Amino acid sequence: MADIEIHTQALKIPNGSLQIDAYLAVPSEPGPYPAVIVWQEIFGVNAHIRNVTERIAQLGYVAIAPAIYQRQAPGFEVGYSPEEVELGRQYKIQTTATELLSDAQATIDMLHTLEQVQNDCIASIGFCFGGHVAYLVATLPAIAATAVFYGAGIATLTPGGGPPTLTRTPEIKGTLYGFFGNQDVLIPNPEVDQIRQVLQEAGVEHRITQYPARHGFFCDQRDSYQPTAAADAWQQFQELLAGTFANR
Repeated sequence: MADIEIHTQALKIPNGSLQIDAYLAVPSEPGPYPAVIVWQEIFGVNAHIRNVTERIAQLGYVAIAPAIYQRQAPGFEVGYSPEEVELGRQYKIQTTATELLSDAQATIDMLHTLEQVQNDCIASIGFCFGGHVAYLVATLPAIAATAVFYGAGIATLTPGGGPPTLTRTPEIKGTLYGFFGNQDVLIPNPEVDQIRQVLQEAGVEHRITQYPARHGFFCDQRDSYQPTAAADAWQQFQELLAGTFANR
């Protein structure tokens, strides 16, 4: 099936006194459609994340990518050099789970105001640090499905400090798919095994897939890009959305 025509725009998501920059992509036809929140890597809502957001809209969903560094660095967007990685990590350690959940709820609330968005049909996808954020945000009642792409630290920490995000797993009500590389030095294989085990114990509907790949295998702008793994994960992500929203 050919990609459908879409429109894109930059907008602001209100969260109290904070105005969160976001990138929105919507099908041109009025809909309504399920919505997908796209959580950025440490590099900001850059060209890669905007492209992912557009690809999701071309599948027939409303897609939005909020900036998770709005408090620390409005307009932050960088590439993948070692210096830029270090800068992105500095902003990452300044974020907190409380802020991220608040921003996620503000994004959900804003989506509910859009006529193109189908009621009670919201999913979430995240990459790198955004994968960790997606796992965290999966605990919100509105999130029906979650795709975690190589989210580091889920089993060992939570943004801003406190018990690891993994301890919140019983709060997840929707379906969660996780995609990891078995050569990812940032996420040792035992941590992936732990995530799988805790999801199973919590009774969360899930699927965890590992590929012969490194961290960042989905991003075609990084030297760790692995096209076969990326294509398979993208196909599984589409199946997750289709299965979640088929009867809604």
